[in-house]
Amino acid sequence: MSMSILFALQPKQWLGRIVSARLVSLLALLTTVMPFEVLSTPALAIPPAASVDTKINVSNTMSYWPFNVSHYLKVPPNFSISVYARIPKARFIAVAPNGNLLVSQPSTGKVLIVRANGSKDPIISDFVTGLRNPQDIVFHTINNITYIYISESNQINRFIYKSGDITAQNRQVVVTGLPDSSSPELKGAYGHELKNIAVDTNHKLYVSIASTCNACVADTVSNPRRGAIYQYNADGSNPRLFAQGFRNAEGLAFVPGTNDLWVAVNNRDNIAYPFKDATNNYGKVVPSYVDNHPPEEFTRVRDGGNYGWPFCNPNPDTSNRSYYMPFDRDYQFNADGHVNCNAMDKIIRGIQAHSAPLGLTFLQNTKFPSLYSTGVLVGLHGSWNRQQRTGYKIVYFPWDNTTKIPGDQIDLVTGWVIPGTQDFWGRPVDTAVDQQGNLLISDDYSGTIYKLTYTPR
Repeated sequence: MSMSILFALQPKQWLGRIVSARLVSLLALLTTVMPFEVLSTPALAIPPAASVDTKINVSNTMSYWPFNVSHYLKVPPNFSISVYARIPKARFIAVAPNGNLLVSQPSTGKVLIVRANGSKDPIISDFVTGLRNPQDIVFHTINNITYIYISESNQINRFIYKSGDITAQNRQVVVTGLPDSSSPELKGAYGHELKNIAVDTNHKLYVSIASTCNACVADTVSNPRRGAIYQYNADGSNPRLFAQGFRNAEGLAFVPGTNDLWVAVNNRDNIAYPFKDATNNYGKVVPSYVDNHPPEEFTRVRDGGNYGWPFCNPNPDTSNRSYYMPFDRDYQFNADGHVNCNAMDKIIRGIQAHSAPLGLTFLQNTKFPSLYSTGVLVGLHGSWNRQQRTGYKIVYFPWDNTTKIPGDQIDLVTGWVIPGTQDFWGRPVDTAVDQQGNLLISDDYSGTIYKLTYTPR
């Protein structure tokens, strides 16, 4: 543009011409130095992570330990967090079709119902009692009948639900004989006896039968197989082994609108160093190695799949990082390679070792803020055997609808561990989205149900 033409224009006009020219030059530069496919490939939408220290709002009636002093949690911008209810040892949660909240309490044999009470504290009462270690809760509708499936450590129940029910009705025991600490052959020893469940759109019921141990061969040859997932018809008939090689799959959930089953898995502890190298650590339990190995597992479950435990452990130290990790032979159970680790189903996504993932919640088809609505949450209960604590938070994975796998982990709620002292005052378990779009979070250590609320600017 010549200077004479430029000065003939009004100030706004010549400023616009300059900006336009700069934009054209910038675009030309970008298309020259960057491949076109990089610019044209849509990236996963990455919503804001936890970054704002936010005081937890607590009513006077619920301000006993640990809320006898102020506590803060770190959440994303424009969120607030409050104590919704106090329930000792609250575990898995589910929102009923009418908005009530069900909360499992394995230690008491109860599932509780929590009902909103206007501006007052919610009303908490027994929904069902007398159960053996109740854990997971799933609502599912078949032929216009809504059922509540509730797992016990030794069996699976379902109850017919009608909107407004405040106690469980019409109990049916659909699966019996699940192994737990009462099984005679186990003689009271069962490290992970609580059961988790899911139901797909074809009305198939899935039950996670976790391992009795940290790592052992006996679970891989038991009947039923432990460290495995079984499939049943919705009424409990036609049981079959669906997949195996999971130490303790606690979070089970289907990607909304699909029958793709995903699990979050607690992996093994105190793993021995598996490499013959210059460290001379082969076969030793080395804390610096145990701290980060093997990663916890977040993966899709294939019918007939085997995911390695206890013979093969995913390795997060290769160029794959935590995606589709190769397996290392377990020193204790597979040093000679008699189990072919190359034949195992690779873990799609690893999570920091010892984080203890529990609840798994897909946010699609919920009213949670739209920035996060294509993604999934995992509750990380927290480590007990790591030199620096890890977990103790709610994490978010954006979901790629093209590849159908999760993106990189983002912290959504943190702060239950005090960094300086490594003391902790809460351990999150599970999450659920209520009818207003708030996120409810259970914490079995402080005995709390939190409510995370988004308020647009």
